[in-house]
Amino acid sequence: MKKLLLALFAALFSFFTCVPGWAQGQTPVKVIGKDKGEVTSLLANGITYLDVQQTAKKIGANVELYSAAKQAKVTLKGFASILTAGESQVILNGQPVALGESVIAYRGRIMAPVPFFTLPALGKALDRKITFENNTLWVEKNFNLAYAEKTQLPGGEHLVFDMTAPLQYVSHRANAHTVEITFPRAVLKRELFLRLKGDFIYSVQMRQQDGSAVLKIILNRGVEEWSAGTRGDQWVFRAAKNKTSAPIVRVPEPAAVGPETYLSSAQPAGPKPAVLLPAPSVMAEESSAAPEKAETAEKAPAQTAPQVQAGKTSVVQAAPGATLSPAKPAAPAKPAAKELKPAVIHQGVESVAHKKMRIMVDPGHGGKDPGAVRRKQREKDWNLAVAKELYALLKKGGFEVRMTRDKDVFIPLSDRSKQANNFKADLFVSVHTNASKNSRANGFQVYFRSEKATDKEAAEVAALENEAMQYEEVHYNFVDALLQSLAKNEYINESSKLAGYVRNAVFKQPGIGIAVNRNSSVRQANFYVLKGVNSPAILVEMGYISSPKDRGRLSQAAVRKKMAQGLYNGIHNYAKKEGWLK
Repeated sequence: MKKLLLALFAALFSFFTCVPGWAQGQTPVKVIGKDKGEVTSLLANGITYLDVQQTAKKIGANVELYSAAKQAKVTLKGFASILTAGESQVILNGQPVALGESVIAYRGRIMAPVPFFTLPALGKALDRKITFENNTLWVEKNFNLAYAEKTQLPGGEHLVFDMTAPLQYVSHRANAHTVEITFPRAVLKRELFLRLKGDFIYSVQMRQQDGSAVLKIILNRGVEEWSAGTRGDQWVFRAAKNKTSAPIVRVPEPAAVGPETYLSSAQPAGPKPAVLLPAPSVMAEESSAAPEKAETAEKAPAQTAPQVQAGKTSVVQAAPGATLSPAKPAAPAKPAAKELKPAVIHQGVESVAHKKMRIMVDPGHGGKDPGAVRRKQREKDWNLAVAKELYALLKKGGFEVRMTRDKDVFIPLSDRSKQANNFKADLFVSVHTNASKNSRANGFQVYFRSEKATDKEAAEVAALENEAMQYEEVHYNFVDALLQSLAKNEYINESSKLAGYVRNAVFKQPGIGIAVNRNSSVRQANFYVLKGVNSPAILVEMGYISSPKDRGRLSQAAVRKKMAQGLYNGIHNYAKKEGWLK
């Protein structure tokens, strides 16, 4: 009876959880020729979907799931995407990108259609080519030469190869039956050996050797001629028994001295060098941390000599009819635009400057998001208490001030930056309390936003604060994402400067009793709440709730008042230095 009930329950569960036309399966993932196992896949109405979390990890990307919002975030250096169940487009580096099919939430998983994983931007971030063939996800080198097919024609056979760019190649007939083709600097999609056993071509071997791609083609006995050349974006090798059929590109007879040489009209474009940005300096209050934009110049393609005099070695174009033109001189660099004062710039639109500095004070967490909790002490309560004190001091000091929340309510992270932008804030200050698994970690810190964290600890702090996204039940707003993409790095310099003023003022404020390291307390990391703010913005970590010492200090109302006074003094000093106050 028990077994019967279990079988009935299983049948009912399958009936209510399976959707007609959907079939769950497994899809292999191969990375640089290595088998990385399988990921959960779903065939829905003829479309293949892959488990986002499993697949991202297999190919080497970072992934975060937000189950309440039915969203996933996939990130790599230079690649940040947000997928939302029910949406047929994703947010990619702040811009909407269409996938053609909607993302699916399926049995607690976020499933993305295959075109998401073959996005060129993802391949570029991985420095790999990603393809989906024969129900397998392939992650391979950035190849520019791949075997396509063998075709049979009257009087001959063709081997067809796909090229992603024109390639140089050198041909050499080793003996009566063997032809070797070398493509300098070419990268094969895969090394392979094909025993074709055709009427004209017996086998072909493709291998990577010393930075070149090498093809070794074995011809059958009786083959009298062969030729090679390009056809659009393909390279074709042709073998024939007689000379009645015209070849695609007539190749000169093999030279008696040395191999035949063919040069294309353009070199394959290599990857651009990475630009390393200097770490910011925040030791002085006036120091600037904004990295200057590095410029990289692309080299013009080398011109091909019309003739090579080396024992009848011939030089021809791989693409017939192509002409070489001299490289055009680079246009003179435009003078750098003078930096505009953030007080009059909002979302890239110049507006009339207001007389008083506007400051948005943001008490971190709130409502259903308590933040860090230790011994019944909740971060959200301390953040709100200090923020209210800071609000009162700023009002009294003659600033225009607003708070993202003035009571215990939940505010999504994206709404906080949106409030600041609607207020046309000149400064944004987010108040938080830190936490760590290490109870000895302690001290005051202040952060400004940067894609790259100062160190591993700073990255962990940002990840901790960004976890508030898991409480957001609304879908990611695509319009908000576009607005946030407008917030460039022009405020990094001012944010760094503001952080220095605040750090120094808290350090000098008596009565706080929380350590402030002058050398390491100003830091940078990728805080989501700061990302979309169109003004200088900082995030303050008043101390560690996980530290018995810091927790003992911050649990006192008098200490929280002193902390607010220190924050106010730093903001006041910055505003005075920037000309907002007399």
